[in-house]
This record gives sequence, C-alpha cells and structure tokens, in this order.
Amino acid sequence: MDAKRFVVGTLIGGVVVYAVGYVIFTTIFAAFYAANAGSATGVDRGGQLFWAMALASLSYAALVTFAIGNRGASSSIGGGARVGAIVGFLLWCTADFVFYGSTNIANLTRAIVDPLLELVRGGIGGAIIGAVLSRMPLPALVARDRALT
Repeated sequence: MDAKRFVVGTLIGGVVVYAVGYVIFTTIFAAFYAANAGSATGVDRGGQLFWAMALASLSYAALVTFAIGNRGASSSIGGGARVGAIVGFLLWCTADFVFYGSTNIANLTRAIVDPLLELVRGGIGGAIIGAVLSRMPLPALVARDRALT
C-alpha cells in the first residue's frame, strides 16, 4: 500500500470511527456502560479529552487501513467491513480482558459486550475505508502484479 492510500484511508476512517463510536458508546449504550462499571471509583474524567479520542480513532483507523491494504485482495466495501469487524473485535477483546483481568474499571458483562459492539464500529469504519480505497488508483507496480495473477 502506498502512503497516499494509507493516509487517506486513515483520515477518513478516523472520522468515521470517532463518529460511530460517539453514537454507539456515548449516546445509545451510555446507560449500559454506566451500569456495568467495575468497583473502581474516580476513574471517569467527566468528559473526554478530544485530542486523545481523535488520536485513538486515527490509530484504530490506521490499523484497519493497514489490514485492508495488506490482505492481498482488492479493496471493497464488503471486504473492508469484514476486516474492520475482525480487527475491532480482536483489538477490543484484548483491551477489555486486559482491563478486566488487571483493574476494577469494568465488570465481566461489559468486557464481553464491548468487543461485540466493536464488531459494528470496526465493520462500519472498515466498510468506509474499503469503499474509499476501492476508488483510489493502485500504484502502477501493484496494478501490474495483480493483472499478472
């Protein structure tokens, strides 16, 4: 994957991942997350640091873009959704169970449900990244190699 495709996928994907995350976690499932907090107190900031959440969303989108761009098949909406959902699930399954196993910030129900919700966020982000990448021209060498196979 060339740098231009990586940067464009990351930037557009970052915006999508942030927006979808806001809708899912801050709006629709806010009560669920509040009800399934662990026994730790004083850990919530009371408001998000926008720059940190933006950086996290860009990192998430960069990982999905990298996975889509290096899977060997041409980019598509369906392929991007599949890769994004898998990456999101595995990423957050790892993070949630590390948090559950080492802190008291969430209960087991939240550790199980959160990665499942990330299937949706990652899938939507991946679909948009896949759609964007499918409309961008491939570098000449990659296009030639794909034509030969």
